[in-house]
Amino acid sequence: MRVVGEVFPFRVNSYVIDELIDWERVPNDPLFQLTFPQPGMLEPDDFLRIASLIRMDAPRTQIAAAVGKIHETLNPHPAGQLDDNVPVLDGQRLWGLQHKYRETVLFFPKQGQTCHAFCTYCFRWAQFIGQDELRIATDANGDLLRYLESRPEVTDLLVTGGDPMVMRTALLERFLEPLIQPELAHVQNIRIGTKALAYWPQRFVTDEDADSLLRLFEKLVAAGKHVAIMAHFSHIREMQTPMVQEAIRRIQSTGAVLRGQSPVVSHVNDRAEIWSDLWREQVRQGVVPYYMFVPRNTGSRRYFGVPLVKAWTIFRDAFSSVSGLGRTVRGPSMSAAPGKVEVLGVTEVAGQQAFVLRLLQSRKPEWVDRPFFAKFDPDAMWLDELQPLTGDRFFFE
Repeated sequence: MRVVGEVFPFRVNSYVIDELIDWERVPNDPLFQLTFPQPGMLEPDDFLRIASLIRMDAPRTQIAAAVGKIHETLNPHPAGQLDDNVPVLDGQRLWGLQHKYRETVLFFPKQGQTCHAFCTYCFRWAQFIGQDELRIATDANGDLLRYLESRPEVTDLLVTGGDPMVMRTALLERFLEPLIQPELAHVQNIRIGTKALAYWPQRFVTDEDADSLLRLFEKLVAAGKHVAIMAHFSHIREMQTPMVQEAIRRIQSTGAVLRGQSPVVSHVNDRAEIWSDLWREQVRQGVVPYYMFVPRNTGSRRYFGVPLVKAWTIFRDAFSSVSGLGRTVRGPSMSAAPGKVEVLGVTEVAGQQAFVLRLLQSRKPEWVDRPFFAKFDPDAMWLDELQPLTGDRFFFE
């Protein structure tokens, strides 16, 4: 744990330890795998290098230098996050915003760039390791509002992190209440990406400002905004405690909508029955199944990654075993450089096995929902590992 914790951020809390992890099943318990560092998260040579430095009680500067070299190999900001997604206003790049898709702006409030506990697979690990040059964050609320005013095509604001639900309600009010003003009427949907329902549902029930948080949701809904809580549930156990079920009920009472999403990851939820059980439980509690993601090509994917064909098989088998109410879910989806690429299946084209793919969302709207084919590769785990079925490049390259 100490070796891996030098490279990847580790944080856990009493709720996860006491309520979610089955300690009789450790180390194979999925919630233990989801939150506690695992040796396989590092390449063997990297693991041995850091372990050796720790054993010899090397200076912190020497350990930090070795860790930094490992970080450089782990693709800390995949899919063009720093190169292609940062918007510009009045000639200045807005480093705490991302604008990849025409309708949606992502906002990274500085005070929300941590979580109640960290997921071991997290593709935003670079936010949490204390290197400012890798961190996407801002506390310039004025820049956000001015940018949104200048972009009438934007209908959705996604507040993300980290986890914005680590923030006090008073801070959230400062960021969200201005969206009610007439100049921002075109911003119709406010999404909040959070793992708090799984890792600290007390945020919505017993925390001292839980009631004021719910009143904020009510105020936004009453003003005509669609408030969507994008809840990261990786396993059904995260939805089974009395505290999380009460939190879900309280959020729903405000008029906000809950949607469930998570990546499919090895050692945690890489079986179809886990997903079908999760989607049934979400429907039962009024959470809309929304996305199954493919782990991004960053960080500890060597340990948690799933081949695309396996991800699709898991999705297909789970999808076919739930009722129509659970079939709102989409996936498996890769949030890649051109957009969200969905694996529709495997088929045969002109005698060749091929992946059938499409873009659910894209940098260019004309690319959306256009089927395309890639050569079948049983080991491929990401878009850039695939080859076009015909020609030298995909249509979006």
